[in-house]
Amino acid sequence: MTDMAVRVEALSTARQATCPGCGRLSGRVHGSYLRFPHDLPTVGKSVVLALRVRRFICAEGSCPRKTFAEQVPGLTRRFGRRTERLRSTLISVGLALAGRSGARMTDVFGAPVSRNTLLRSIASLPDPPTATPRVVGVDEYAQRKGRIYGTVLVDVETRRPIDLLPDREADTLAAWLAERPGIEIVCRDRAPFSADGATRGAPQALQVADRWHLWHNLGEAAEKCIYRHRDCLRPLPEQPEELQEKPDPAASSPWPTGHRFAERTRAKHATIHALLVAGHSKRSVARQLGMTLNTILRFSRATPEEMFTGQWQDRPTRLDAYKPYLDQRWQEGCTNAWKLWEEIKEQGPPRGYAGVRAYVSRNLRGKPRPVGPRPPSARAVTRWILTHPDTLPECDRIQLKVVLASCPELTALAEHVRSFACMVTELQGERLPEWIESARADADLPSLSRFAQHLERDLDAVIAGLTQPWNSGVVEGHVNRIKMLKRQMFGRAGFELLRKRVLLYGQGAAQESSSTSPNPSGKPSKNSRREGSVSSAAIEPSKSVNSLR
Repeated sequence: MTDMAVRVEALSTARQATCPGCGRLSGRVHGSYLRFPHDLPTVGKSVVLALRVRRFICAEGSCPRKTFAEQVPGLTRRFGRRTERLRSTLISVGLALAGRSGARMTDVFGAPVSRNTLLRSIASLPDPPTATPRVVGVDEYAQRKGRIYGTVLVDVETRRPIDLLPDREADTLAAWLAERPGIEIVCRDRAPFSADGATRGAPQALQVADRWHLWHNLGEAAEKCIYRHRDCLRPLPEQPEELQEKPDPAASSPWPTGHRFAERTRAKHATIHALLVAGHSKRSVARQLGMTLNTILRFSRATPEEMFTGQWQDRPTRLDAYKPYLDQRWQEGCTNAWKLWEEIKEQGPPRGYAGVRAYVSRNLRGKPRPVGPRPPSARAVTRWILTHPDTLPECDRIQLKVVLASCPELTALAEHVRSFACMVTELQGERLPEWIESARADADLPSLSRFAQHLERDLDAVIAGLTQPWNSGVVEGHVNRIKMLKRQMFGRAGFELLRKRVLLYGQGAAQESSSTSPNPSGKPSKNSRREGSVSSAAIEPSKSVNSLR
Protein backbone atom coordinates (compact mmCIF):
# COMPACT_ATOMS: atom_id res chain seq x y z
CA MET A 1 0.00 0.00 0.00
CA THR A 2 1.36 3.41 -0.96
CA ASP A 3 0.11 6.95 -0.56
CA MET A 4 -1.57 6.87 -3.98
CA ALA A 5 -2.59 3.25 -4.60
CA VAL A 6 -3.44 -0.05 -2.95
CA ARG A 7 -1.82 -3.21 -4.36
CA VAL A 8 -3.45 -6.57 -3.64
CA GLU A 9 -1.51 -9.70 -4.49
CA ALA A 10 -3.62 -12.80 -5.04
CA LEU A 11 -3.60 -16.15 -6.78
CA SER A 12 -6.19 -18.68 -7.89
CA THR A 13 -6.52 -21.99 -6.03
CA ALA A 14 -8.65 -23.85 -8.56
CA ARG A 15 -7.12 -27.18 -9.57
CA GLN A 16 -8.70 -27.35 -12.98
CA ALA A 17 -9.87 -24.93 -15.66
CA THR A 18 -12.21 -25.23 -18.62
CA CYS A 19 -10.83 -24.79 -22.12
CA PRO A 20 -12.71 -22.00 -23.93
CA GLY A 21 -12.24 -23.82 -27.25
CA CYS A 22 -13.62 -27.29 -26.57
CA GLY A 23 -15.06 -26.92 -23.08
CA ARG A 24 -13.05 -29.77 -21.57
CA LEU A 25 -11.53 -29.58 -18.09
CA SER A 26 -7.77 -29.69 -17.82
CA GLY A 27 -5.45 -29.91 -14.79
CA ARG A 28 -2.07 -29.87 -16.59
CA VAL A 29 -0.30 -26.59 -15.84
CA HIS A 30 1.89 -25.14 -18.54
CA GLY A 31 3.05 -22.04 -16.65
CA SER A 32 1.91 -18.93 -14.86
CA TYR A 33 2.10 -15.15 -15.20
CA LEU A 34 0.89 -11.98 -13.44
CA ARG A 35 -2.12 -9.90 -14.43
CA PHE A 36 -2.73 -6.41 -13.08
CA PRO A 37 -6.46 -5.61 -13.43
CA HIS A 38 -7.68 -2.37 -11.88
CA ASP A 39 -10.47 -2.54 -9.33
CA LEU A 40 -12.83 0.00 -7.81
CA PRO A 41 -10.99 2.58 -5.67
CA THR A 42 -11.17 2.38 -1.89
CA VAL A 43 -10.77 5.19 0.68
CA GLY A 44 -9.86 7.53 -2.15
CA LYS A 45 -7.01 5.35 -3.44
CA SER A 46 -6.85 3.33 -6.64
CA VAL A 47 -6.75 -0.45 -6.26
CA VAL A 48 -4.63 -2.73 -8.48
CA LEU A 49 -4.68 -6.53 -8.24
CA ALA A 50 -1.45 -8.43 -8.78
CA LEU A 51 -3.21 -11.63 -9.78
CA ARG A 52 -1.16 -14.71 -10.62
CA VAL A 53 -2.96 -16.90 -13.11
CA ARG A 54 -1.89 -20.17 -14.69
CA ARG A 55 -1.83 -21.37 -18.27
CA PHE A 56 -3.14 -24.91 -18.73
CA ILE A 57 -2.52 -27.46 -21.47
CA CYS A 58 -5.67 -28.60 -23.24
CA ALA A 59 -6.14 -32.36 -22.88
CA GLU A 60 -8.18 -32.63 -26.09
CA GLY A 61 -5.93 -33.48 -29.00
CA SER A 62 -8.35 -32.22 -31.66
CA CYS A 63 -8.79 -28.82 -29.97
CA PRO A 64 -7.12 -26.00 -31.92
CA ARG A 65 -6.01 -24.46 -28.60
CA LYS A 66 -2.90 -26.09 -27.22
CA THR A 67 -2.79 -23.91 -24.09
CA PHE A 68 -5.21 -21.51 -22.48
CA ALA A 69 -5.17 -19.11 -19.53
CA GLU A 70 -7.56 -19.58 -16.65
CA GLN A 71 -10.18 -16.92 -15.86
CA VAL A 72 -11.45 -16.18 -12.39
CA PRO A 73 -15.28 -16.19 -12.58
CA GLY A 74 -16.72 -12.82 -11.63
CA LEU A 75 -13.31 -11.17 -11.55
CA THR A 76 -11.53 -11.34 -14.90
CA ARG A 77 -12.16 -11.96 -18.59
CA ARG A 78 -9.92 -12.44 -21.61
CA PHE A 79 -7.81 -9.38 -22.43
CA GLY A 80 -9.56 -7.48 -19.64
CA ARG A 81 -7.56 -4.76 -17.90
CA ARG A 82 -10.28 -4.04 -15.33
CA THR A 83 -12.10 -6.26 -12.89
CA GLU A 84 -15.69 -7.14 -13.66
CA ARG A 85 -16.81 -5.03 -10.72
CA LEU A 86 -15.09 -1.90 -12.08
CA ARG A 87 -16.20 -2.68 -15.63
CA SER A 88 -19.81 -3.09 -14.45
CA THR A 89 -19.66 0.26 -12.64
CA LEU A 90 -18.23 2.08 -15.68
CA ILE A 91 -20.92 0.62 -17.91
CA SER A 92 -23.61 1.77 -15.47
CA VAL A 93 -22.16 5.29 -15.57
CA GLY A 94 -22.01 5.20 -19.37
CA LEU A 95 -25.61 4.05 -19.70
CA ALA A 96 -26.81 6.79 -17.36
CA LEU A 97 -24.65 9.73 -18.48
CA ALA A 98 -23.10 8.80 -21.88
CA GLY A 99 -19.70 10.14 -22.93
CA ARG A 100 -18.50 13.50 -21.60
CA SER A 101 -20.73 13.60 -18.54
CA GLY A 102 -19.85 10.01 -17.68
CA ALA A 103 -16.13 10.72 -18.05
CA ARG A 104 -16.42 13.63 -15.62
CA MET A 105 -18.25 11.39 -13.16
CA THR A 106 -15.56 8.70 -13.30
CA ASP A 107 -13.01 11.35 -12.38
CA VAL A 108 -15.03 12.07 -9.24
CA PHE A 109 -14.93 8.53 -7.80
CA GLY A 110 -11.31 7.91 -8.80
CA ALA A 111 -11.53 5.67 -11.87
CA PRO A 112 -10.94 8.08 -14.75
CA VAL A 113 -11.61 6.86 -18.29
CA SER A 114 -12.19 8.71 -21.55
CA ARG A 115 -15.59 9.36 -23.08
CA ASN A 116 -14.75 7.09 -26.02
CA THR A 117 -14.02 4.22 -23.65
CA LEU A 118 -17.48 4.57 -22.12
CA LEU A 119 -19.14 4.70 -25.53
CA ARG A 120 -17.23 1.62 -26.72
CA SER A 121 -18.25 -0.24 -23.57
CA ILE A 122 -21.90 0.57 -24.24
CA ALA A 123 -21.66 -0.41 -27.90
CA SER A 124 -20.11 -3.80 -27.01
CA LEU A 125 -23.04 -4.84 -24.82
CA PRO A 126 -25.43 -7.44 -26.26
CA ASP A 127 -29.13 -6.80 -26.48
CA PRO A 128 -31.12 -7.88 -23.43
CA PRO A 129 -33.12 -11.08 -23.96
CA THR A 130 -36.84 -10.41 -24.13
CA ALA A 131 -39.86 -12.62 -24.44
CA THR A 132 -42.50 -12.03 -27.09
CA PRO A 133 -44.86 -9.43 -25.61
CA ARG A 134 -48.60 -9.90 -25.50
CA VAL A 135 -49.40 -6.18 -25.69
CA VAL A 136 -47.00 -4.01 -27.69
CA GLY A 137 -47.03 -0.23 -28.09
CA VAL A 138 -45.83 1.41 -31.33
CA ASP A 139 -44.88 5.03 -31.88
CA GLU A 140 -42.39 7.12 -33.84
CA TYR A 141 -39.49 9.17 -32.56
CA ALA A 142 -37.25 11.72 -34.27
CA GLN A 143 -33.57 11.02 -34.80
CA ARG A 144 -33.32 14.38 -36.61
CA LYS A 145 -36.53 16.34 -36.27
CA GLY A 146 -38.23 16.88 -39.59
CA ARG A 147 -35.77 14.63 -41.46
CA ILE A 148 -35.09 11.20 -39.98
CA TYR A 149 -37.60 9.26 -37.90
CA GLY A 150 -37.55 5.83 -36.31
CA THR A 151 -39.97 3.50 -34.52
CA VAL A 152 -39.95 2.55 -30.84
CA LEU A 153 -41.70 -0.60 -29.60
CA VAL A 154 -42.60 -1.04 -25.93
CA ASP A 155 -44.01 -3.93 -23.91
CA VAL A 156 -47.06 -2.21 -22.43
CA GLU A 157 -47.48 -4.78 -19.65
CA THR A 158 -43.90 -4.60 -18.31
CA ARG A 159 -43.46 -0.95 -19.43
CA ARG A 160 -40.02 -1.69 -20.91
CA PRO A 161 -38.74 -0.90 -24.42
CA ILE A 162 -38.35 -3.95 -26.63
CA ASP A 163 -36.68 -2.62 -29.76
CA LEU A 164 -35.89 0.44 -31.86
CA LEU A 165 -36.31 0.38 -35.64
CA PRO A 166 -34.18 2.67 -37.84
CA ASP A 167 -37.13 4.05 -39.83
CA ARG A 168 -40.91 4.43 -39.70
CA GLU A 169 -41.78 2.41 -42.77
CA ALA A 170 -44.76 0.05 -42.75
CA ASP A 171 -42.66 -2.76 -44.27
CA THR A 172 -40.09 -2.63 -41.46
CA LEU A 173 -42.77 -2.67 -38.77
CA ALA A 174 -44.67 -5.49 -40.51
CA ALA A 175 -41.52 -7.63 -40.72
CA TRP A 176 -40.78 -7.08 -37.01
CA LEU A 177 -44.32 -8.03 -35.99
CA ALA A 178 -44.41 -11.05 -38.30
CA GLU A 179 -41.43 -12.55 -36.43
CA ARG A 180 -43.46 -12.48 -33.18
CA PRO A 181 -46.78 -14.24 -33.80
CA GLY A 182 -47.65 -14.23 -30.09
CA ILE A 183 -48.61 -10.54 -30.10
CA GLU A 184 -52.30 -10.14 -29.29
CA ILE A 185 -52.80 -6.35 -28.95
CA VAL A 186 -51.09 -3.45 -30.74
CA CYS A 187 -51.46 0.01 -29.17
CA ARG A 188 -50.75 2.78 -31.65
CA ASP A 189 -51.74 6.23 -32.83
CA ARG A 190 -53.57 6.79 -36.11
CA ALA A 191 -50.45 7.25 -38.25
CA PRO A 192 -50.81 5.47 -41.62
CA PHE A 193 -47.48 3.62 -41.36
CA SER A 194 -48.34 2.05 -37.98
CA ALA A 195 -51.85 1.07 -39.09
CA ASP A 196 -50.63 -0.51 -42.32
CA GLY A 197 -47.65 -2.22 -40.67
CA ALA A 198 -49.76 -3.67 -37.85
CA THR A 199 -52.40 -4.93 -40.29
CA ARG A 200 -49.87 -6.75 -42.47
CA GLY A 201 -47.48 -7.90 -39.75
CA ALA A 202 -49.96 -8.98 -37.06
CA PRO A 203 -53.34 -9.68 -38.65
CA GLN A 204 -54.34 -11.74 -35.62
CA ALA A 205 -53.78 -8.85 -33.19
CA LEU A 206 -56.37 -6.34 -32.01
CA GLN A 207 -55.35 -2.79 -32.92
CA VAL A 208 -56.13 -0.14 -30.30
CA ALA A 209 -56.01 3.57 -31.16
CA ASP A 210 -54.69 5.73 -28.36
CA ARG A 211 -57.35 7.79 -26.60
CA TRP A 212 -55.06 10.75 -25.93
CA HIS A 213 -54.37 11.18 -29.64
CA LEU A 214 -58.10 10.99 -30.37
CA TRP A 215 -58.81 13.69 -27.78
CA HIS A 216 -55.92 15.81 -29.07
CA ASN A 217 -57.17 15.58 -32.66
CA LEU A 218 -60.67 16.50 -31.51
CA GLY A 219 -59.23 19.56 -29.76
CA GLU A 220 -57.49 20.67 -32.96
CA ALA A 221 -60.72 20.30 -34.95
CA ALA A 222 -62.67 22.21 -32.28
CA GLU A 223 -60.16 25.07 -32.32
CA LYS A 224 -60.50 25.39 -36.10
CA CYS A 225 -64.29 25.53 -35.75
CA ILE A 226 -64.07 28.21 -33.07
CA TYR A 227 -61.63 30.26 -35.13
CA ARG A 228 -64.03 30.07 -38.05
CA HIS A 229 -66.71 31.66 -35.80
CA ARG A 230 -64.39 34.14 -34.09
CA ASP A 231 -66.78 37.01 -34.92
CA CYS A 232 -69.15 35.55 -32.33
CA LEU A 233 -66.63 35.90 -29.53
CA ARG A 234 -67.30 39.63 -29.29
CA PRO A 235 -69.53 41.97 -31.35
CA LEU A 236 -67.80 44.65 -33.39
CA PRO A 237 -67.64 48.03 -31.58
CA GLU A 238 -69.57 50.89 -33.19
CA GLN A 239 -67.53 53.76 -34.53
CA PRO A 240 -68.28 57.19 -33.00
CA GLU A 241 -70.21 59.47 -35.39
CA GLU A 242 -67.90 62.42 -34.78
CA LEU A 243 -64.89 60.51 -36.02
CA GLN A 244 -66.78 59.37 -39.11
CA GLU A 245 -68.10 62.83 -40.03
CA LYS A 246 -65.03 64.93 -39.18
CA PRO A 247 -61.85 63.27 -40.32
CA ASP A 248 -58.59 64.46 -38.87
CA PRO A 249 -57.04 67.08 -41.20
CA ALA A 250 -53.56 65.86 -40.33
CA ALA A 251 -54.52 62.32 -41.34
CA SER A 252 -55.99 63.55 -44.66
CA SER A 253 -52.70 65.16 -45.62
CA PRO A 254 -50.61 62.77 -47.72
CA TRP A 255 -47.42 63.90 -45.98
CA PRO A 256 -48.03 65.04 -42.37
CA THR A 257 -45.66 67.16 -40.34
CA GLY A 258 -42.50 65.34 -39.38
CA HIS A 259 -42.12 63.30 -42.57
CA ARG A 260 -38.64 63.77 -44.01
CA PHE A 261 -39.88 64.09 -47.59
CA ALA A 262 -42.45 66.72 -46.57
CA GLU A 263 -39.96 68.74 -44.51
CA ARG A 264 -37.41 68.68 -47.33
CA THR A 265 -40.01 69.84 -49.85
CA ARG A 266 -41.21 72.65 -47.57
CA ALA A 267 -37.63 73.84 -47.00
CA LYS A 268 -36.91 73.95 -50.76
CA HIS A 269 -40.16 75.84 -51.39
CA ALA A 270 -39.33 78.44 -48.70
CA THR A 271 -35.75 78.93 -50.01
CA ILE A 272 -36.85 79.37 -53.63
CA HIS A 273 -39.57 81.91 -52.74
CA ALA A 274 -37.18 83.83 -50.46
CA LEU A 275 -34.65 84.25 -53.29
CA LEU A 276 -37.37 85.28 -55.73
CA VAL A 277 -38.70 87.91 -53.28
CA ALA A 278 -35.13 89.22 -52.86
CA GLY A 279 -35.04 90.02 -56.61
CA HIS A 280 -33.16 87.07 -58.04
CA SER A 281 -34.24 85.75 -61.40
CA LYS A 282 -35.42 82.19 -61.84
CA ARG A 283 -32.32 81.25 -63.82
CA SER A 284 -30.11 82.74 -61.07
CA VAL A 285 -31.97 80.74 -58.43
CA ALA A 286 -31.55 77.58 -60.50
CA ARG A 287 -27.79 78.16 -60.74
CA GLN A 288 -27.43 78.91 -57.03
CA LEU A 289 -29.40 75.86 -55.87
CA GLY A 290 -28.18 73.44 -58.55
CA MET A 291 -31.67 72.75 -59.90
CA THR A 292 -33.16 72.82 -63.36
CA LEU A 293 -35.21 75.75 -64.53
CA ASN A 294 -38.36 73.63 -64.86
CA THR A 295 -38.08 72.60 -61.16
CA ILE A 296 -37.78 76.25 -60.10
CA LEU A 297 -40.84 77.11 -62.22
CA ARG A 298 -42.89 74.32 -60.58
CA PHE A 299 -41.94 75.43 -57.06
CA SER A 300 -42.67 79.09 -57.84
CA ARG A 301 -46.19 78.38 -59.13
CA ALA A 302 -47.42 75.95 -56.41
CA THR A 303 -47.89 75.71 -52.67
CA PRO A 304 -45.88 73.10 -50.66
CA GLU A 305 -48.91 70.76 -50.39
CA GLU A 306 -49.37 70.82 -54.17
CA MET A 307 -45.82 69.54 -54.56
CA PHE A 308 -46.64 66.39 -52.61
CA THR A 309 -47.13 64.24 -55.70
CA GLY A 310 -45.28 61.18 -56.82
CA GLN A 311 -45.18 57.43 -56.74
CA TRP A 312 -46.26 57.13 -53.07
CA GLN A 313 -49.44 59.19 -53.26
CA ASP A 314 -52.82 57.60 -53.93
CA ARG A 315 -51.50 54.82 -56.15
CA PRO A 316 -53.64 51.66 -56.28
CA THR A 317 -52.08 48.55 -54.76
CA ARG A 318 -53.04 44.89 -54.53
CA LEU A 319 -53.67 45.37 -50.83
CA ASP A 320 -56.57 47.82 -51.35
CA ALA A 321 -59.15 45.04 -51.59
CA TYR A 322 -58.05 43.67 -48.21
CA LYS A 323 -57.78 46.94 -46.27
CA PRO A 324 -61.39 46.83 -44.97
CA TYR A 325 -60.77 43.32 -43.66
CA LEU A 326 -57.51 44.40 -42.03
CA ASP A 327 -59.27 47.37 -40.39
CA GLN A 328 -62.00 45.06 -39.08
CA ARG A 329 -59.54 42.53 -37.67
CA TRP A 330 -57.58 45.36 -36.06
CA GLN A 331 -60.72 46.55 -34.28
CA GLU A 332 -61.37 42.97 -33.18
CA GLY A 333 -58.04 42.97 -31.37
CA CYS A 334 -55.70 41.18 -33.80
CA THR A 335 -52.59 43.41 -33.93
CA ASN A 336 -50.05 40.90 -35.29
CA ALA A 337 -49.09 41.80 -38.86
CA TRP A 338 -47.88 38.26 -39.64
CA LYS A 339 -51.13 36.71 -38.43
CA LEU A 340 -53.14 39.21 -40.51
CA TRP A 341 -51.11 38.35 -43.59
CA GLU A 342 -51.65 34.61 -43.04
CA GLU A 343 -55.40 35.21 -42.78
CA ILE A 344 -55.71 37.16 -46.02
CA LYS A 345 -53.56 34.63 -47.88
CA GLU A 346 -56.56 32.29 -47.89
CA GLN A 347 -58.62 34.96 -49.70
CA GLY A 348 -55.99 35.50 -52.40
CA PRO A 349 -52.51 36.61 -51.38
CA PRO A 350 -51.24 40.13 -52.05
CA ARG A 351 -47.65 40.69 -53.18
CA GLY A 352 -46.17 39.75 -49.86
CA TYR A 353 -45.90 40.25 -46.15
CA ALA A 354 -44.01 43.56 -46.49
CA GLY A 355 -47.11 45.37 -47.81
CA VAL A 356 -49.26 44.19 -44.91
CA ARG A 357 -46.58 45.13 -42.39
CA ALA A 358 -46.19 48.61 -43.92
CA TYR A 359 -49.95 49.20 -43.91
CA VAL A 360 -50.24 48.10 -40.29
CA SER A 361 -47.33 50.25 -39.12
CA ARG A 362 -48.33 53.39 -41.06
CA ASN A 363 -52.12 53.31 -40.95
CA LEU A 364 -53.25 51.11 -38.08
CA ARG A 365 -50.71 51.58 -35.31
CA GLY A 366 -51.89 55.10 -34.58
CA LYS A 367 -55.58 54.21 -34.42
CA PRO A 368 -57.13 53.88 -30.96
CA ARG A 369 -57.68 50.35 -29.73
CA PRO A 370 -61.28 49.25 -29.21
CA VAL A 371 -62.70 50.14 -25.84
CA GLY A 372 -63.80 47.25 -23.64
CA PRO A 373 -62.43 43.89 -22.48
CA ARG A 374 -60.29 41.91 -24.85
CA PRO A 375 -62.24 39.09 -26.47
CA PRO A 376 -61.18 35.53 -25.59
CA SER A 377 -58.94 33.78 -28.06
CA ALA A 378 -60.02 30.71 -29.99
CA ARG A 379 -57.55 28.61 -28.02
CA ALA A 380 -58.96 29.81 -24.69
CA VAL A 381 -62.52 28.99 -25.76
CA THR A 382 -61.30 25.56 -26.93
CA ARG A 383 -59.78 24.93 -23.52
CA TRP A 384 -63.05 25.91 -21.81
CA ILE A 385 -65.06 23.53 -24.00
CA LEU A 386 -62.60 20.65 -23.56
CA THR A 387 -62.52 21.05 -19.75
CA HIS A 388 -65.03 19.19 -17.61
CA PRO A 389 -67.72 21.65 -16.44
CA ASP A 390 -67.28 20.62 -12.80
CA THR A 391 -63.56 21.53 -12.83
CA LEU A 392 -63.91 24.75 -14.86
CA PRO A 393 -63.35 27.94 -12.78
CA GLU A 394 -66.37 30.15 -12.22
CA CYS A 395 -65.02 33.08 -14.25
CA ASP A 396 -64.27 30.83 -17.25
CA ARG A 397 -67.67 29.17 -16.92
CA ILE A 398 -69.40 32.55 -17.13
CA GLN A 399 -67.40 33.63 -20.19
CA LEU A 400 -68.08 30.31 -21.92
CA LYS A 401 -71.79 30.71 -21.24
CA VAL A 402 -71.74 34.18 -22.84
CA VAL A 403 -69.88 32.88 -25.90
CA LEU A 404 -72.21 29.91 -26.41
CA ALA A 405 -75.30 32.13 -25.98
CA SER A 406 -74.18 34.34 -28.89
CA CYS A 407 -73.36 31.51 -31.31
CA PRO A 408 -75.58 28.44 -31.85
CA GLU A 409 -72.83 26.75 -33.90
CA LEU A 410 -70.44 26.80 -30.95
CA THR A 411 -73.23 25.48 -28.73
CA ALA A 412 -73.59 22.49 -31.05
CA LEU A 413 -69.81 22.06 -31.03
CA ALA A 414 -69.75 21.96 -27.22
CA GLU A 415 -72.44 19.27 -27.22
CA HIS A 416 -70.45 17.12 -29.67
CA VAL A 417 -67.26 17.52 -27.63
CA ARG A 418 -68.92 16.60 -24.33
CA SER A 419 -70.58 13.58 -25.93
CA PHE A 420 -67.19 12.41 -27.20
CA ALA A 421 -65.68 13.04 -23.75
CA CYS A 422 -68.23 10.67 -22.21
CA MET A 423 -67.19 7.94 -24.64
CA VAL A 424 -63.51 8.48 -23.76
CA THR A 425 -63.88 8.53 -19.99
CA GLU A 426 -66.55 5.82 -19.68
CA LEU A 427 -65.15 3.56 -22.47
CA GLN A 428 -68.38 3.54 -24.48
CA GLY A 429 -66.95 2.83 -27.92
CA GLU A 430 -70.18 1.32 -29.18
CA ARG A 431 -71.65 4.84 -29.38
CA LEU A 432 -69.00 6.02 -31.84
CA PRO A 433 -70.88 5.30 -35.14
CA GLU A 434 -73.86 7.31 -33.89
CA TRP A 435 -71.58 10.18 -32.89
CA ILE A 436 -69.83 10.16 -36.27
CA GLU A 437 -73.17 10.32 -38.07
CA SER A 438 -74.37 13.31 -36.05
CA ALA A 439 -71.03 15.16 -36.43
CA ARG A 440 -70.94 14.69 -40.19
CA ALA A 441 -74.51 15.93 -40.48
CA ASP A 442 -73.56 19.32 -38.99
CA ALA A 443 -72.60 21.39 -42.05
CA ASP A 444 -71.78 24.50 -39.97
CA LEU A 445 -68.78 22.72 -38.41
CA PRO A 446 -66.69 21.49 -41.38
CA SER A 447 -63.55 20.80 -39.32
CA LEU A 448 -65.48 18.56 -36.96
CA SER A 449 -67.08 16.83 -39.94
CA ARG A 450 -63.65 16.11 -41.43
CA PHE A 451 -62.45 14.74 -38.08
CA ALA A 452 -65.43 12.37 -37.99
CA GLN A 453 -64.73 11.34 -41.57
CA HIS A 454 -61.14 10.45 -40.68
CA LEU A 455 -62.36 8.34 -37.75
CA GLU A 456 -64.38 6.22 -40.17
CA ARG A 457 -61.22 5.24 -42.03
CA ASP A 458 -59.83 3.60 -38.88
CA LEU A 459 -63.15 2.74 -37.25
CA ASP A 460 -62.27 -0.66 -35.73
CA ALA A 461 -59.11 0.61 -34.00
CA VAL A 462 -60.88 3.73 -32.72
CA ILE A 463 -63.78 1.71 -31.30
CA ALA A 464 -61.27 -0.63 -29.63
CA GLY A 465 -59.45 2.39 -28.21
CA LEU A 466 -62.69 3.71 -26.73
CA THR A 467 -63.57 0.26 -25.33
CA GLN A 468 -60.33 -1.43 -24.21
CA PRO A 469 -58.34 -0.21 -21.17
CA TRP A 470 -55.03 -0.21 -23.09
CA ASN A 471 -53.35 3.00 -24.21
CA SER A 472 -50.00 4.30 -25.50
CA GLY A 473 -49.09 6.43 -22.50
CA VAL A 474 -46.05 4.37 -21.60
CA VAL A 475 -44.83 4.61 -25.21
CA GLU A 476 -45.04 8.41 -25.13
CA GLY A 477 -42.99 8.35 -21.94
CA HIS A 478 -40.22 6.39 -23.65
CA VAL A 479 -40.30 8.81 -26.60
CA ASN A 480 -39.62 11.65 -24.15
CA ARG A 481 -36.79 9.61 -22.60
CA ILE A 482 -35.27 9.12 -26.05
CA LYS A 483 -35.26 12.91 -26.48
CA MET A 484 -33.37 13.24 -23.20
CA LEU A 485 -30.82 10.61 -24.25
CA LYS A 486 -30.32 12.35 -27.59
CA ARG A 487 -29.57 15.64 -25.86
CA GLN A 488 -26.95 13.90 -23.70
CA MET A 489 -25.31 12.35 -26.76
CA PHE A 490 -25.37 15.35 -29.09
CA GLY A 491 -22.95 14.73 -31.96
CA ARG A 492 -22.46 11.01 -31.23
CA ALA A 493 -26.08 9.81 -31.05
CA GLY A 494 -25.92 7.28 -33.87
CA PHE A 495 -28.72 4.79 -34.16
CA GLU A 496 -26.81 1.80 -32.76
CA LEU A 497 -25.50 3.69 -29.73
CA LEU A 498 -28.90 5.26 -29.07
CA ARG A 499 -30.57 1.86 -29.35
CA LYS A 500 -28.19 0.34 -26.80
CA ARG A 501 -28.87 3.07 -24.25
CA VAL A 502 -32.63 2.92 -24.75
CA LEU A 503 -32.80 -0.87 -24.33
CA LEU A 504 -30.23 -1.24 -21.53
CA TYR A 505 -30.69 1.92 -19.47
CA GLY A 506 -32.22 1.11 -16.09
CA GLN A 507 -31.86 -2.66 -16.47
CA GLY A 508 -28.67 -3.12 -14.46
CA ALA A 509 -25.04 -2.56 -15.29
CA ALA A 510 -23.65 -5.10 -17.75
CA GLN A 511 -26.32 -7.48 -18.98
CA GLU A 512 -24.27 -9.91 -20.99
CA SER A 513 -25.43 -13.38 -20.07
CA SER A 514 -27.70 -14.71 -22.77
CA SER A 515 -28.45 -17.83 -20.76
CA THR A 516 -30.74 -16.09 -18.28
CA SER A 517 -34.37 -16.94 -18.98
CA PRO A 518 -36.78 -13.99 -19.37
CA ASN A 519 -39.43 -13.41 -16.75
CA PRO A 520 -42.87 -13.08 -18.42
CA SER A 521 -44.37 -11.35 -15.39
CA GLY A 522 -41.98 -8.42 -15.66
CA LYS A 523 -40.93 -8.76 -11.97
CA PRO A 524 -37.26 -9.18 -11.07
CA SER A 525 -36.42 -12.82 -10.37
CA LYS A 526 -33.72 -14.33 -8.22
CA ASN A 527 -31.76 -15.41 -11.28
CA SER A 528 -31.94 -12.05 -13.03
CA ARG A 529 -28.43 -11.01 -11.87
CA ARG A 530 -26.04 -11.44 -14.75
CA GLU A 531 -22.41 -12.40 -14.89
CA GLY A 532 -21.34 -8.83 -15.63
CA SER A 533 -23.01 -7.45 -12.47
CA VAL A 534 -20.43 -8.58 -9.97
CA SER A 535 -20.97 -7.94 -6.28
CA SER A 536 -18.30 -7.45 -3.68
CA ALA A 537 -18.52 -11.16 -2.82
CA ALA A 538 -17.01 -12.04 -6.20
CA ILE A 539 -13.48 -11.57 -4.91
CA GLU A 540 -13.87 -13.03 -1.45
CA PRO A 541 -10.81 -15.15 -0.54
CA SER A 542 -12.96 -18.08 0.53
CA LYS A 543 -14.39 -18.56 -2.95
CA SER A 544 -11.80 -18.31 -5.69
CA VAL A 545 -8.98 -16.02 -4.68
CA ASN A 546 -6.66 -16.25 -1.70
CA SER A 547 -5.07 -13.06 -0.49
CA LEU A 548 -1.34 -13.42 0.10
CA ARG A 549 -0.74 -10.13 1.90
